[in-house]
Formats: sequence, structure tokens, C-alpha cells
Amino acid sequence: MRERTIMIFPKFNNMEIIDSIRKKYDPLADLVRPHITLVFPFHSDITDAELGSHIENAISGISPFSLHLAGIFKQEDAFGNYLFLDVKEGKKELIRLHDRLYSGVLSSFSAEIPYSPHMTLGKLESRTSLNTAYEAVKNLSESFCTVADTISVEKIGEQGESILLMEKKLRQLY
Repeated sequence: MRERTIMIFPKFNNMEIIDSIRKKYDPLADLVRPHITLVFPFHSDITDAELGSHIENAISGISPFSLHLAGIFKQEDAFGNYLFLDVKEGKKELIRLHDRLYSGVLSSFSAEIPYSPHMTLGKLESRTSLNTAYEAVKNLSESFCTVADTISVEKIGEQGESILLMEKKLRQLY
């Protein structure tokens, strides 16, 4: 079985700001580029061809869309202590993609947890370190804008590194 995930790798003109925060607070910063996860890591024997076909069907009729991220918030849950960059524009489209991707061959991997689109900026070891990190970055006034036009599938390597398997373009509707 292979572990894969499906995400969007946004390209922002001011990406160095995100990179610098992640370098300090995200243990995955050197393993995977800044991203918005659409399908969380899953183990499956589904072939890449089957997965690619499923993604093509799932994204059919969805055009490239504007993404605007701004505002840092913190979240503590069963998975850890996180710093997130909030999605201000494009949230509806991300949720639609998420829901469509978790159909068909991926339906059995869907969790009962409501999907809240975000970009992870940090995962901290403790509540105290999360609060310290949040205090350091909470007043970030920068905003990050782009057009989301590509869905990416990555394989998670032996060391947790991201290995790009395929990319699928969203198509403009006419």
C-alpha cells in the first residue's frame, strides 16, 4: 500500500513570509511545500491511473478560482497544536473540491470531521509552545493572493518527504 495525499500548492508573490514562519514552527517545512490539503494522507492500493481518472471526474466543471489567505489562528485538537493561515476567499470552492474528491474510489477514506480549509504554518509540541508561537505571528497583516488552477497528488516518502506523482489542471468553463 502507498500513502498519498491530494493538495493545492498555491504560488504567492510573497511566499517567503510563509516559508520563514514554517521554517520556525513546522517540522514538515523542509519536506513539503506550503499547501492546502484537499484529501488527507491515505493508504491505498488504488493505482495512479485510477486515482488520476477519479480526480479528472471530480474536478470536471470546476474552473480556476481566486484564493486569498490572511490571518493566523491557532487550533488545539486530537491531532496536535497548530498554527493555521486562514482562507478568506476560495473557501467554498475548496470545500466543493474536497467533497467531490472524497467520493467514488476515495469515499471510504472520508472522515466524519468537518473540512475547514487552511494552510498549516506550524505544528508545535505543546500548548505553551503553540501560545508562544502564536503571540509571535498573530499580528501578521500580510495577505496572500493567487489563482488556484492545479490539483496535485503526492506520495509520502520514507522520510515524510513529498514526492509529486501527478498534477491535474482545473479548466476554464466557457
